[in-house]
Amino acid sequence: MMRAATGRKLVPAAIAAAVLAVAGAALLVASRQELADAGRQLAAARTERAQAQERLARISQDEREVTQRIGLYRQLAELNILGAERRLEWTESIARIRERHQIPGLRYQIAPRRPLASLQGKPGSVDSYASTMKIELDLLHEGDLLRFLEDLRAAGNAYYAVNRCAITRSAATGSGATSIPRLRATCEIDLITLQDGGSRT
Repeated sequence: MMRAATGRKLVPAAIAAAVLAVAGAALLVASRQELADAGRQLAAARTERAQAQERLARISQDEREVTQRIGLYRQLAELNILGAERRLEWTESIARIRERHQIPGLRYQIAPRRPLASLQGKPGSVDSYASTMKIELDLLHEGDLLRFLEDLRAAGNAYYAVNRCAITRSAATGSGATSIPRLRATCEIDLITLQDGGSRT
């Protein structure tokens, strides 16, 4: 009789224990699920952060490239190397230099513009061209040639690249006067221009 009563008293305790065990297992499963969800959210946040850092790095790189291109463009603009040829300005500059220094026997000829295969440092979107100018002038001494080339570059209407210059003695004769040119220079000079590939003329 006492055993039956004791058994009846233990049944609620066993049920309670079973309920607690089930609740504990459910809580453990829920905790593990929340931990897994938190791990996935953390991984997603890290991936998003890495992608944001990559985008920021690309933006910074693009800004640096734009800044470099702007700097290069300004340098080229200062050299008057951008755009179409300025043949009229070239001839006017030579005429002014000849008149300023009273250069005798100055003759020149500018060949048609030709494309250059490559020009170091130019942007990839533009085409480079050169017009070769062959020029001859009489000299009292070598310094006259250097002064002429310096004035030509200082004229500021082209980028002048001297390919070659040769100086020879002229056939001039005189009675010892120092004002008679004794030398003659022959030079080839490239007048270089850059032009956007989509706006050729």
